[in-house]
This record gives sequence, structure tokens and C-alpha cells, in this order.
Amino acid sequence: MNIEQQQWMPHSGWLGASALQGQAQIVLSFGQIDAIEDPNRYGELRQCYPNAHIIMCSTSGEIFGESVHDDSITATAIAFNDSKLIAASLNIADFSNSNDAGRTLAAMIPPEGLAHLLLITDGQLVNGSEVVEGVRAVIPNNIAVTGGLASDGARFTRTLVGLDAPPTEGTMVAVGLYGENLRVGYGTMGGWDSFGPDRVITRSERNILYELDGQSALALYKKYLGELAADLPGSALLFPLSLRTPDQPTPVVRTILSVNENDDSMVFAGDMPQGAYARLMKANFDRLIDGASHAAAESYQTIGASQPELAILISCVGRKLVLGPRTEEEVEAVREVVGPTTILTGFYSNGEISPLGSSVRCELHNQTMTITTISELIATA
Repeated sequence: MNIEQQQWMPHSGWLGASALQGQAQIVLSFGQIDAIEDPNRYGELRQCYPNAHIIMCSTSGEIFGESVHDDSITATAIAFNDSKLIAASLNIADFSNSNDAGRTLAAMIPPEGLAHLLLITDGQLVNGSEVVEGVRAVIPNNIAVTGGLASDGARFTRTLVGLDAPPTEGTMVAVGLYGENLRVGYGTMGGWDSFGPDRVITRSERNILYELDGQSALALYKKYLGELAADLPGSALLFPLSLRTPDQPTPVVRTILSVNENDDSMVFAGDMPQGAYARLMKANFDRLIDGASHAAAESYQTIGASQPELAILISCVGRKLVLGPRTEEEVEAVREVVGPTTILTGFYSNGEISPLGSSVRCELHNQTMTITTISELIATA
């Protein structure tokens, strides 16, 4: 498995190695939305890597090594020794709901010999938890899915994803990885503190929340936010919700994508089912960074290799807004765990996809650091 990285900056263009060129099978490219929308950037990558599947995704920050950037494009090119991959894409606009889109996309990836599924999807037009449910319904039960939802610098207006074409709104991409020598690990962790009472979701529709305990959820949120309410929906990233259901006692975190003042509703990245329990959360700086370290340790344990060759870090835009100048500390915490030779790439997202704990059942997460580690063992005769 050979890996190389390049980075595009507005003042310098592309910098970095380009030795793999015709050998690369896949290029993961993450970038600031205005930069990545320019079709010239895709054209330049295509010229450099003529035989590779090129995935492009807009972000709220790009992870390149141990650094986090806000106005760049990163490109990580991978050439496997004997492992294979199959990539597919579709657009949410062609489906009546996100579940059907997830089912259709997963069905485009052959299950025979599948080792892992990587999912990169639009982060504004889709219901992330419905996508995950649809994918889960189709792929084999023993196959893990990791990935994330595109972002747009916390504007919450539109996101872009592309497969072998300039990125567009609504695009969803799946990459199936195949190979007996392929080893993939994963881990996810938050680090937020819950506060206040559990509140029952008494009125909701899919990922739209109207009422908690029979009262306006938006009014309650504004009460807790105080002066920060004027900055909704962005300020809501500072106070996500912990969500648990009677059949899923382990809580997941949900964050807001938008608000509607006309009907007092809040749109979340994933489903907010009626009857579930929701609880407000707030940031704990040290625990957020420790969470990144624990996610790396989980991925290291599940990969089953001496050291990962590649680590894909997908962390929530909410974490970045909270950590501010300390953002790079969570990337540095991952580096301390995975070791000095592991290539690091990734982005800040509108949602993260990963199994939770030792399970292979994937879930949509918000406000977490999710890590996918990949290695390819040397084939023996």
C-alpha cells in the first residue's frame, strides 16, 4: 500500500508529491467549499491521477498531517498492492427519502468479498440516520461502515460531494474495499458533558424536532442559549443533544442543521424519534481532546495490525467551533496514539458514521471524532 499527499492553497496551488500518478486507485480530496467547487481543481487532480477514483468533499476544515486548515484542498492518493475497490454514487434528488437512497447506493456495491464500506455523503440535503439505516439494511451484517457528511464551514446552506466529477449538491458516494490482506479499524468518541433533566420528545417528524415535554423545543433551546440564540443555528453546535431510545440505551449525539422560526422547529442531522429521551450537552475542552485519543485507541485495537498506514479522521464542525485555537490538539492526540509514520487525513463534518464500541453496526454520530485506520498486509506466496 503506497500513499502520497498533496495540498492546494490559494496562494501557491498544489504542493506535494505526485509519484503515484497512474498507479493510484483512489484519491480522497477534502476542501473548503468555494475552492473545491472550482472545476479546475478536479481537472488538475484528474490529470495527475488518470486511473484513480477521485472523491471530493466540502468541509468545515481540512486535516492534513497534524495541521488543520480552513482554506485549502487536500488530496491523499492510495495505491493498494493487491486489494481492490469499487466506488458508486447517486444524488439524493432522485429519491423520495434518504433511506431509499442509502439502500440503492449500498446495493451498487457487490457484497462478495467486501471487507469495509466507506461512505461520504452530502451533509445538508440528506437525513444522515436514514441513509445509515438504508445502507445497514443491504450490506452484510458483519461489514462495518465508516465515513461522514460533507460540511460548508458552518454556513449550513449547501455542501458538495463528487465521484469522478466536480462535486455537486446532494451527491452520495460509497466505496467498497476488498482484499484478504486488507485490515480496517474504526473508533468514535465524543467528550461532551450532559446537563439538565432528560426530556421526552413529544412531537417530531423524522429529523425535525418540534416539542420536548410538550413545549417548543426551539424556545427551550433559546432559553439555554441566552444571548447566543441570535447566532442560531451555528451557536447550537455549542449545545448538542444526547439522544437515547428505549431499544438503544447507549446515547448518540445529535446536532442542529437549521431552524425554522415560522413553525418553531429544529432540523437535525439525524432522526429525532418521538418517545426518545433528549438531554442538553455542553463542552468540556479536556474531555473533547481525550475523546479523540480514545477514538484513535479504539481504531488501533480493531485494525489488528502493528501500525496503521493511513488514518482518516472525521470530526464534527461543532468540536472545531468549541475548541477554537486548540483544535489541532485533538489531531495531535490522535498522532500520539497511531504513531509517527501513519499518514493522517480527514475533515470537519456535519456528521460522522461509525460503529459504536465493539459492534459492527454503524450509526450516525454528531459532535464526535471518528477514525478509520487502514493497513494492507504484505501478501505471502
